[in-house]
Amino acid sequence: MPMSQAFKDRLYPVLPGIAEHYGTPFHIYDEIGIRETARRLNETFSGLEGFREYYAVKALPNPRILGIMAQMGFGFDCSSIAELVLGRRAGAKGEDLMFTSNNTSRAEFRAAAADGGSILNLDDISLVPKVPEMPELICFRYNPGPQRSGNSIIGNPVEAKYGVAHHQIIEAYVQARRRGAKRFGIHTMLASNELDYRYMVQTAEMLLDLIRWIRKEIGIVFEFINIGGGLGIPYRPDDSPFDLRAMGDEIRQLMQVFRGQEGYCPKLYMESGRYMTGPHGVLVVRAINRKDIYRTHIGVDACMSALMRPAIYGAYHHIEVLGKDPGLGLETVDVVGSLCENNDKFAIQRPLPPIEDGDILCIHDTGAHGHAMGFNYNGKLRPKELLLRRDGRVELIRRAETLDDYFATLQFDRDIIDPNP
Repeated sequence: MPMSQAFKDRLYPVLPGIAEHYGTPFHIYDEIGIRETARRLNETFSGLEGFREYYAVKALPNPRILGIMAQMGFGFDCSSIAELVLGRRAGAKGEDLMFTSNNTSRAEFRAAAADGGSILNLDDISLVPKVPEMPELICFRYNPGPQRSGNSIIGNPVEAKYGVAHHQIIEAYVQARRRGAKRFGIHTMLASNELDYRYMVQTAEMLLDLIRWIRKEIGIVFEFINIGGGLGIPYRPDDSPFDLRAMGDEIRQLMQVFRGQEGYCPKLYMESGRYMTGPHGVLVVRAINRKDIYRTHIGVDACMSALMRPAIYGAYHHIEVLGKDPGLGLETVDVVGSLCENNDKFAIQRPLPPIEDGDILCIHDTGAHGHAMGFNYNGKLRPKELLLRRDGRVELIRRAETLDDYFATLQFDRDIIDPNP
C-alpha cells in the first residue's frame, strides 16, 4: 500500500497546520519510516559479514537525509561531483563512497580520488587508460547483454548505455591490474523498481558465477559483489510489496554455497535508493482551480518540475484528498499543474473524492526521484523540503527556490571572443 498507515497517522492530523505555516507545495519526509526501513535492511543481511548498503544519493540528495543514512551505517553511491561532495559533507570517507559514473570526465576522476578517495566503479573498459592514477581497489560495472532482461526504466541490457560487456570483462580486469590495481570488486544494475525479489537473487547468483569464472581465468579474488539497487516499492494500492526477507534468505544460501566451493566469500554490497526513502515522502499540494471541459481537470499549485515521474515514465503515484472519505463518492478527474506541457499531469482519469479549491492533496511515494529530478523549464521553481522528525516536530531541510536563484546564472563577467580574428 502506498504510504504506510503509520506515516499517515503521524502526518495527516497535523498536516493542515504544517501547510498553513510553510505554505504549499512541499515534499515532506518521515524520519521514523526511513530509519525503520534502514534497520530492517541491515537486520535482513546481518548474517553476511561485511554487508553494506551504499545509499543512492541521486534518489534524495538532501544533506539532512544523508546524515540519517550515515547514522545507520550506510555508505553512498555517487554519480557526480556534487554527489561526492554531499556524501563527504555527510561524513563519508574513502571506501564509504562508491563512485559509479558513465562517460566520466577527468574532472570527475580527480574528484573521486580527492579527499581520501572512493571506490572507483568504472562503467567502460575504455576508461581504464583515462583514469589519471589507478587506485588499489577497482570495480567494474558489468552488463550481461542478452543473458538477462531489464525493465522499462533501465531498459534491455543489450540496448543500455551502461556497463562493460561480457566479452570485455576479463580484459578490463587485466588492464586495471596492469595499471596497478590490486583489490577488486564487481557491480551490476539491471532493473529499477523491481517488485519480484527473485530477480535480485538471480542477479547475485549471476555475479557469483561470474567471479568464479574470472578467478579461474586470471586468478583474481573479489572482495565484494554489488548487486546494485532496483528494489521496488508498491506505488499502486494493489501492488504486492517487495519480499525483502525472502531475498535475504536466498542470497545468504547462495553465499554459503559459494564459500563452500571456493574457500572464501565476497562481501555483499547494494545501492538501494527508492526502497530506502521512496515510500517515506509525499508531495503536498493545494487545489487552486477546477476546469470542466471534455474532462474535468483539477489544477494544483505544483507542476511536473516538482515530480516528473508521471510525465516521463507514465508512473502511477497514489493521491489522497485530506479529510475526504472516498467511500462517500468519487469523480474521475485529471490532476494537473500549470506547466505549458500537456503531459504535466500527476494523475490521469483518476477516481477521487470531489475536490474544491483549497483542498489539500497528498501525492504519495515522492521520497525518491521526486524533488531530485526537478527542473526549471518555463521558469518554474522547485518546492521546499520538510522532515517530520522522530520527536514529532517538523523541520525545513531545503527552502523553496526563488527568482534570485533562477536568475543567478545570468550574473557573470562579460566574456566575448572573436574566433576569426
